[in-house]
Amino acid sequence: MRAMVLKAPHTALVLEERPDPLPGPGEIRVKVAACGVCRTDLHVVDGDLPPHRASIVPGHEVVGRVDALGPGVTAPELGARVGIPWLGHTCGHCPYCESGAENLCDAPTFTGWDRDGGFATHVIADAAFAVPLGGLDLDDVAAAPLMCAGLIGWRSLVKAGDGQALGLYGFGAAAHILAQIARHQGRRVYAFTRPGDLEAQAFALSLGCVWAGGSDEQPPELLDAAILFAPVGELVPRALKAVRKGGRVVCGGIHMSDIPAFPYALLWQEREVVSVANLTRDDARAFLAVAVEARPQIAIRTYPLEQANTALDDLRAGRFSGAAVLVP
Repeated sequence: MRAMVLKAPHTALVLEERPDPLPGPGEIRVKVAACGVCRTDLHVVDGDLPPHRASIVPGHEVVGRVDALGPGVTAPELGARVGIPWLGHTCGHCPYCESGAENLCDAPTFTGWDRDGGFATHVIADAAFAVPLGGLDLDDVAAAPLMCAGLIGWRSLVKAGDGQALGLYGFGAAAHILAQIARHQGRRVYAFTRPGDLEAQAFALSLGCVWAGGSDEQPPELLDAAILFAPVGELVPRALKAVRKGGRVVCGGIHMSDIPAFPYALLWQEREVVSVANLTRDDARAFLAVAVEARPQIAIRTYPLEQANTALDDLRAGRFSGAAVLVP
């Protein structure tokens, strides 16, 4: 197998040839057809997230086919199309797991952070955490970003509540998928981009957003909720200023720069700030059921596996709209 390996944070990924891995008990091996390049991968590579393991293979938006089964595995079957998301395994017995909040497990493992991920031709996964994709009418490349950008976006949307006026700060992979899901639900979506990014604003409008502007602007109406995908702490008080009384600001990323001090008046009148952590298998089932109905159009820029560093650089610099996907 071939894999792009992170030897240490702040360094470029290195292409390695490795023996094909063998699945252990309860595991499957997946031949990777496509793997999205997520901002969380960028946080791992750039050292924003502390390394959990040396020489890790990033990538947790994986789509492929099962080509080997470990002992005891009966599902998924050989040849089945599956997705491999960020949450790779949970303990199953801590208070969070037992209460249905496996995303907050006390002893989780994460794909591309604790265990090797999908920036490779093959990947090993816990069979119980593979996402069945047989009913999804999207090709492998388009389906890959759903495994994190889509899932985290969905969990953020659920946290945001049922409000009709929704703001999305940072119009990248997650927001461009979520905007289409929210529009399918009949909501009004307001897109906030980097100030002056007219291309991203035009892209947002083309997907049905009712307004698009810079993150330094106020929307034309107060929002019921806002979701932050940009990992910029200073956007939290800006979003609070944009939501109505009783509104909610959802921080959808795993990492964010420090939130600056802001006057209590912005939080008063029962406004809330909440975070989203990871995802659950129930999130995957619920989101994919909605995605099958909504049929979001995924904007993709593809890269060969060997150009993973270029994809990460382009993501870091904001050189494309939508999602980046590696194709082995």
